[in-house]
Amino acid sequence: MSILLRFSVLLVMSVAVMSLAGCGKSMTKLLKNPDASYKLRRAEQFFVKKEYTKAQQVYEDIMPFFKTSKEFEDIYYKYAYCAYHLSDFMNAENLYKSYLEIFPTSGRAEEIDYMRAYCYYKQSPKAQLDQTNTLRAMGMMQTFINTHPGSPRNKEATDIIDICRAKLETKDFLSAQLYYDLGQFRAAGVAFTSLLNAYPESYRADEYKLMVIKSYFRFAEMSVEEKKVERFEQVVSECFEFVDRYPESKWKKEVDTFLNSSQNNIKILTNEQTKTPA
Repeated sequence: MSILLRFSVLLVMSVAVMSLAGCGKSMTKLLKNPDASYKLRRAEQFFVKKEYTKAQQVYEDIMPFFKTSKEFEDIYYKYAYCAYHLSDFMNAENLYKSYLEIFPTSGRAEEIDYMRAYCYYKQSPKAQLDQTNTLRAMGMMQTFINTHPGSPRNKEATDIIDICRAKLETKDFLSAQLYYDLGQFRAAGVAFTSLLNAYPESYRADEYKLMVIKSYFRFAEMSVEEKKVERFEQVVSECFEFVDRYPESKWKKEVDTFLNSSQNNIKILTNEQTKTPA
């Protein structure tokens, strides 16, 4: 690195450090200002400019001064939104909950009720992880719909419930697929059957049924000789059920392969058992 370039980098870093230090001193000075009305105006300016960290600090500082005033509801409202905009969704949900307890008759109650549920949705993790917040989001969105039947937010709430439900379905699918990938075929068959029962209207329902068939077929193959006929018969039964339920499925040809193979195995095993001397 050339001397000139090093100097430029150091200069930029120095300016940044000085700027941060200046901001820190400015905020300290503002927070020490005894004029609560002035600080409220500054907090409002920060909020409008989307400087939510600064707005949050000032709102928190002035709350005790305005607790019995008409401005308090608006301060609390924006303070809660600061947490939301800073992606502190757990804190935002708690603040929205407190808002509804403090201002139960507020004209913003419906909005805040929705935002509580939405905070749980924002905390919903990817499908592989624990889905507690996903379930809470679904429950709270449904409660919102039931509590506010005429709300224009109900369509979005319904869409979010569908998104959450799809995530839960994905999680259950991944769990069932893991059993299959690990060679635990009986457990996979049970898991895919439970998945199909839980989401019978899924666009992947026929695929889940195919995985039930594949799982039980592999399980039958690995079974001890005296159990194979019984377990291949279960595969045959699952195949017939597939054809009845999904006659137009793209997986029908593959299911027919498992059906034919299972029936052939049953014939061979039955003949062998017949030939075996008593």
